[in-house]
Amino acid sequence: MNLPADTTPLILLVDDDPLILGLLARALEAAGLRVRQAGSGGQALALLADHSVQPQLAVLDITMPGMSGLELARQMGDIPYMFLSANDDAGIAEQAAAAGAVGFLLKPIDPAQLLPAVRAALARGAEIQGLRAEEARLGQALRDGRETGMAVGMLMERYRIDRHAALRMLRTHARSQQRKLNDVATALLDAAETLNALTPRA
Repeated sequence: MNLPADTTPLILLVDDDPLILGLLARALEAAGLRVRQAGSGGQALALLADHSVQPQLAVLDITMPGMSGLELARQMGDIPYMFLSANDDAGIAEQAAAAGAVGFLLKPIDPAQLLPAVRAALARGAEIQGLRAEEARLGQALRDGRETGMAVGMLMERYRIDRHAALRMLRTHARSQQRKLNDVATALLDAAETLNALTPRA
């Protein structure tokens, strides 16, 4: 049974050969995946500019006129991508891996090999995006913790209280204002910075 359209992975295919585009698109759609096609790097970027088109994987031909797949990959943000190439030189595969590709297929492409490769690339791409999201959450938590810690230190110094009392004061104020603890801490630090800037200089 096919998944609803909004949860079915969307694949962006980019190749300057319309025959290859059609072949790949039909094979992927027959497997129940959604597909958008672009005949050049410029067309692909135009599609991606429409935020309703956010593929879970881009399948890019490495060698295209105007903009190569490698150049396109660098402009796609965090979208996972795999490469297609008619060149079986080991250096091309190494270049693709160094660029961060989650897969690589040689042309001519056997449709029987395409789907397993795309499924594996989707899984790897989802794993990478999950790691990125977790890294972003950890980074935000560290930033929040630093700002809260600085605000607690400021309250400790101002009111001559210990850390637990200062943190309790900050939390009580946050609850009374129905605001996040870090938002209150940030506002407190901003207010202190403003006051310091207004302090008359001798």
